[in-house]
Amino acid sequence: MKDIDEMKSRRAVGHIACFAAYAIFGVNIITCKDLTAGQVITPLGIFSLRALGAGSIFWLLSVILPSARREKVALRDLPLILLASFLGFFITQMTFLMAIPQVTPMTCSIISSLSPVYTMFIAAVAIKEPVTLKKAAGVAVSFIGIILLIINSVHGSGASESTPWGIVLLFANGLSFSLYLGIFKPLISRYSVITFMKWIFLFAALMSLPFSARELICLDWASIPRISYAELAFLIIFATFISYFLIPIGQKALRPTLVSMYSYVQPIIATLISICIGMDMLSWQKILSAILVFAGVIIVSRSKTRAELPK
Repeated sequence: MKDIDEMKSRRAVGHIACFAAYAIFGVNIITCKDLTAGQVITPLGIFSLRALGAGSIFWLLSVILPSARREKVALRDLPLILLASFLGFFITQMTFLMAIPQVTPMTCSIISSLSPVYTMFIAAVAIKEPVTLKKAAGVAVSFIGIILLIINSVHGSGASESTPWGIVLLFANGLSFSLYLGIFKPLISRYSVITFMKWIFLFAALMSLPFSARELICLDWASIPRISYAELAFLIIFATFISYFLIPIGQKALRPTLVSMYSYVQPIIATLISICIGMDMLSWQKILSAILVFAGVIIVSRSKTRAELPK
């Protein structure tokens, strides 16, 4: 009974952690779009600041906290952590930051909702989960929604519309993060969140600094508006440090597909905020696209697992 209660408690903590992380990501969509619209700092520069800022906090905690200070990472795991950093942070954040000036917040949220579909297919390869007819139908429905979204973006005009290249970048963003969620759960489970994430961000900073160091050194920091500093602080502290602290907690307690399902929190938060502040507007095409995407994802999520299929 005690083990069952502990398992339920861990799962509850995992659910809360994932909900909070993806709610922050929903706000982050609006924040990043506003920050990149000013073109004060390039996406690569923003990425480096996030990696350096959040990484510094994780390394500081690893020195202060005795349990984290005593924990060591096996040398054989460092290449895996490097790959996890490349997929889960470098590719994910770079594609997001490059895409966000080219898409509306609602478009970003809709495409981000495909993450569970990617995760389902990764599970089919990694743990041999079957791709059933229902799963295939769900993917088809979602992609019809995305095609409608792309057509609407191509024929639309004005700054309020999304570009096809921005949509492609968002696809790459979702796929890379789904690979991170689906592949690295065993690795994450071996270490504390602080130990794992300090190495994730160290590798991320090392990957980006050779390309962004010159920009950051030559940047006229005094000319940056105060609101941009506030947005950068939010990105580093909340959308990077806190969110990436919470996600591994969820990964340890929940299945990868279930973790990715919390991406549905993003559209709710981002759409509400963007409509309230006038950054986006509703249209029947976007509503239909969203309905098709969500319908397809729900169909895929409710399909049977290998254990539930008849022998």
